[in-house]
Amino acid sequence: MSIEPIATPSQPWAAGPYSPAVRAGDWIICSGQVGIDPASGNIVMGGIEPQARQALANMTAVLADAGATWADVAKVTLFVGTGSPQYMEEVNAVYTEVVGDHHPARSTIGVAWLPLGAVFEVEVWAYRPA
Repeated sequence: MSIEPIATPSQPWAAGPYSPAVRAGDWIICSGQVGIDPASGNIVMGGIEPQARQALANMTAVLADAGATWADVAKVTLFVGTGSPQYMEEVNAVYTEVVGDHHPARSTIGVAWLPLGAVFEVEVWAYRPA
């Protein structure tokens, strides 16, 4: 099986030496997205809710660049850098707005550090036959 980077004009930059998305057979694997405003290139301010909203919007755009939607997503991993379970209510509210009735498998991991000072990151695996 070949692994090929996917062009992601909605996410033209990466914070390191990686692709925002790759195709591996019938799978689209998307690297983590944080709450960076694509217009300014800066992390959105205001805490977990606006960062989660922006990160999920960024992931929606990367999925679209790959020809996929949230309905194709089989696995989601959320990284929450606040260390406080109270923020899960905010995260889940925003997540439900974006993902809707589709409920892919999901893991949520509390972390001590995220790139660029973010407090939220999302990565996904989508199944989309070529």
